[in-house]
Parts: sequence; structure tokens; C-alpha cells
Amino acid sequence: MMTEVLIGREKLQNWVERVFEHYGFSAENARLSADVLISADLRGIDSHGVARLSGYLRLIEKKRINSAPQMKILHETPSTASFDADGGIGLVSAPAAMDIAIEKAKNVGSGWVAIQNSNHFGIAAYHAMKALPYDMIGFAVTNASPLVTPALGTERMLGTNPICLAIPALHEPAFVLDMATSAASNGKLEIAERAGKNIPKGWLTQKDGSDSENPSELKNGGMLLTLGSDMDHGSYKGYGLSAVVDILSGVLSGANYGPWVPPFVAFLDPLNDLPGKGIGHFVGAWRIDGFRPADEFKTHMDQWIQRFRETKPLHSNHPVQIPGDKERAHHTKRSLNGIPLVQKVWEDLQNISAQTGIVLAT
Repeated sequence: MMTEVLIGREKLQNWVERVFEHYGFSAENARLSADVLISADLRGIDSHGVARLSGYLRLIEKKRINSAPQMKILHETPSTASFDADGGIGLVSAPAAMDIAIEKAKNVGSGWVAIQNSNHFGIAAYHAMKALPYDMIGFAVTNASPLVTPALGTERMLGTNPICLAIPALHEPAFVLDMATSAASNGKLEIAERAGKNIPKGWLTQKDGSDSENPSELKNGGMLLTLGSDMDHGSYKGYGLSAVVDILSGVLSGANYGPWVPPFVAFLDPLNDLPGKGIGHFVGAWRIDGFRPADEFKTHMDQWIQRFRETKPLHSNHPVQIPGDKERAHHTKRSLNGIPLVQKVWEDLQNISAQTGIVLAT
């Protein structure tokens, strides 16, 4: 059984902030970047938390992430904007763009921002959920490193390309759908690999297109499958969703798209003759009271949530949940008890500690 190290949220977040500052981030950008990563760990999305930190740092060292970006709006209307992240980390550019979208929504009912020249933005839920305190629905998508083959393909063309929608309720917790458009996220493969476990059939293929249960197969040229896994189970639907995310994030923003999206790993260089700039995101917010009084809507959302939770379950010990329930339970538990880090992640953080001289202790 794998050993885990338990560490308090505040201690871990302060350490991550100091590490980002060591790599040239402003205090504000370091705080925000750390907050996005720790939020992922608190919500149980371990693949996108501090386990990603060393990957970001390697990209900074290779000058593929700009530690001190001068982000700017390239073009805007009252409800839309195109945003240049100046090669900055997506952990900073996506929240900044979401703030712009929220301000536009306050003024005209909805706001939409397409981001180019960015990098990996962590969990989509962090950005979409920024709209919730304003009685708005939040939306966030991003394209990503090409690891996924389209339906009936045998070539890496798309990323895991997540979609997130965050919808407020009155007394019930918010509905937060945060999902990859691939059959499984790359992060789930990383978790299985660290645990030494096989993965289910239908997540991944070998490079010749045959099934694989080996989470390390991506390193041998394997491919993730789109949501649905095969045509009989609707892989064309996952392909369609992933394609929409890629077009909104990349084609619309002026970022790269499809197989040209730069890889997250620093040991692989981006392709030559890229059509756009960096990785792309697309975020938005729209006011509920643009449709009906917000409290009326949220009262009905409470009813919707409560009724779906009352669905007769297939198994009596597994009640039906709504999107966001599982992550919220993790957040409550880990906020109180600390964040568990598997041994390999802890060792990774200790290596960063040795390299920077910034001590991390439990």
C-alpha cells in the first residue's frame, strides 16, 4: 500500500507561493497560482494540484512560461474580449480573464473572453466558480497537449479539453460540472501509474490502436480515447465536444489548436510553424437576472438538486449525487484534516525544496 504524507493547507500553500516567487513571480501572481493548485488538491483533483508544480517549474526554466507577463486585452466589445497572456501561466491568465468576463456581465448581462498565448490553467472549476458569488453562471474550457485521438483515428490530435459549468443555488451547494472530454483525464493515468495499478479498458490505446490497460502506454506513443471510448458507445460525441472546446479555446482566441497545441512536458518541444500563440482558454459568465429573478432561479435549483439526490439508487449504499458533490466532500475533509500527498509527489516536492532552499516540512 502506498505511503501518504498529510500536510496542512496553509503550510503547503505558503510554501508553493514562495517557490513561485523564487522563480520570478510577483507576490500577487504567486499567491494566485498557489491558490489554484491547492484548490485542486482540496477538491480531490490530485492530478492537477501540487503534483503539477515541478512540471510548471521545468517549463519556466525552459522559458516556455513567462514568470512576469504583461497581459493585455487585444480587442473587445461590451460583452466580449480577446486576451493575450504574454506567455504567462494559465493559473494567472484564466482568473484574470474571468474577472474581465464577470465585469462585462455586470454591465451588459454576459461576458466572454478568449485567451491566447497562455499555458496549462489547472482545474477548470476554479475559474468557472469565480462567477458564483455574483449570482452568475460560470463557464471555462481549455485546449491541451494533444494526447487524444478522434473517433476512429490513430493519431494524437486533441487534448483532454475539459469543460466546466458552475451554477449557483440558494441553500444547496452549487452545481459544478468539471469534466474532461476524453474517456479519462491524463491525470487519472498519472495517479494509476504512481499507484502501480492498471486502468480500465476503453481509456487508452497503444499506438497501433489496440486496447491497453497500462497507464504508462502514453509514453510509448499510445493515445487517450474520447468520451465514449468507441463508436458503439458514442466516441463521436466525445470527439464533437472536444472539438468544440478546441475551436473556442484555440481557433477563436488565436492560440494553437489540434496537434499544434504545445506539450505540457518540458522535454518535448512545440512543433515548428505553429498557427497561433501558446495554449488557449475560453471563459464566460452570465447573469441569472438577465433571464429571471436570481432568487427564484436559485430556489428552483435547490428543488432540482434535492429531487435528483432523491433518485432511487441502483445500489442502496451509493446515493445519486450531483456534479460537485464529491469534490465538495473532499474539500470539507481536507480543509479540516490536511491534504494527503502520495510518496512520489512528496519526494518531488522535497526535490524542489532542495533545489530552491525553501524548506517544506509536515
